[in-house]
Amino acid sequence: MGAIPLTRLDHSDPQLFAELIDAVERTARRAAFVLGDEVATFEREFAAYCGVSDAVGLSSGTESLVLALRAIGAGPGDEVILPANTFIATAEAVALVGATPRLVDVDPVTHLMTADAIEPALGRRTRCVIPVHLYGRTVDLDPIMTLARRAGVAVIEDACQAHGAWYRGQCVGAIGDCGCFSFYPAKNLGAWGDGGALVTNDEQIAHRVRLLRSHGERPRYRHRIVGTTARLDGIQAAVLRVKLRRLDEWNAARRRIGARLTEALRAAPVQPPAWPGLGQDHVFHQYVVESADRDSLRAHLDRCGVASAIHYPVPIHRSEAYAGLGLGPGSLPVTEWLAERICSLPMFPGMTSDEIDRVVGALMEFVPDPAQLAAAC
Repeated sequence: MGAIPLTRLDHSDPQLFAELIDAVERTARRAAFVLGDEVATFEREFAAYCGVSDAVGLSSGTESLVLALRAIGAGPGDEVILPANTFIATAEAVALVGATPRLVDVDPVTHLMTADAIEPALGRRTRCVIPVHLYGRTVDLDPIMTLARRAGVAVIEDACQAHGAWYRGQCVGAIGDCGCFSFYPAKNLGAWGDGGALVTNDEQIAHRVRLLRSHGERPRYRHRIVGTTARLDGIQAAVLRVKLRRLDEWNAARRRIGARLTEALRAAPVQPPAWPGLGQDHVFHQYVVESADRDSLRAHLDRCGVASAIHYPVPIHRSEAYAGLGLGPGSLPVTEWLAERICSLPMFPGMTSDEIDRVVGALMEFVPDPAQLAAAC
């Protein structure tokens, strides 16, 4: 009986793998490596999937965030509000355009940014708010959109972990001024390398990002603005086109597995993720539980042949890269508390009933250290 991995990639599904190889070969035979028909077709298909007018294929989720910020004019002297509990790329994008990240704490139940946290952080320098649909759970966007519109600031959705998730009947990424996606291989919609996209209903944002991703060039050798190299390549687009057709099926499987785990773990010595509220969704890019004795839990899972991970062990404001923000211990208490307790469990569409039972069984057998529980109270 083999170990249960955190996720499984495409090579584990022979039929899918064969389709992907065919798509790569088709692209290679046409030498359509940079932009080209595969990228253009994927952009149309992904835009239709998300329910927006435009999708722009990019080289990574990070570049999607960077170019989104550049497209709305964010830069030196501006502040961008984002949650402290996110992958560092969200903050990196802000720093890379010369703006200042304004980190706010998150809700202890959903682990996400809320309008209540944003409101006191708004100021005359605020240019943008970036809600992050972390782990595949959708942020409660309506109050944030209302607040942002009243303040006259842009909203860029970081949907890099929430492909195909919905909020009140709309695909995430399609609700703010624009939405950013990562196609890193382990994502719900993953390429065979780095890749990303920006989606929007704003024609000006789409036009500017298309210029920025390819040296500000249109037509060839006429450089209208200072851009960069941030294009989605043809092979990644070909892979993504095959997988986009399966995304809803895969997300439905993730929701079913998430529901089964959450129900089974109610009596376990861990805190399962709260189920999404009315009008919200969770596509379980990660299935994250909490434990006051997280390190012992992970050691126990390892002995049981169950993989685990921590997303993310060091909050952004406590990292060396952002020491200059001056946010010391205790400044963002919920994020810091979560960083010491969270643990990601195996989650992938092809999980079998036996694998789910083994994960649940291992967690039910875990006995936390009473001293750790007492310290957490």
